[in-house]
Amino acid sequence: MTTHFITAEIDLQESSADLHANINNQLQTQGEPLRWAVTQVEAGKAQIEAVVLSGVDEAP
Repeated sequence: MTTHFITAEIDLQESSADLHANINNQLQTQGEPLRWAVTQVEAGKAQIEAVVLSGVDEAP
């Protein structure tokens, strides 16, 4: 298992209905999100910084 610091951009126009779930879904493509924060909002887009865990084996 390895932790990674990543950034992502979310379009607020498309994601405003369930922002929390949409952020988590986008981060899941990079690994298991451990924590994340919205660090900037500008022109309808939100910048997300996150720490994700990759290489996680599923439990049997």
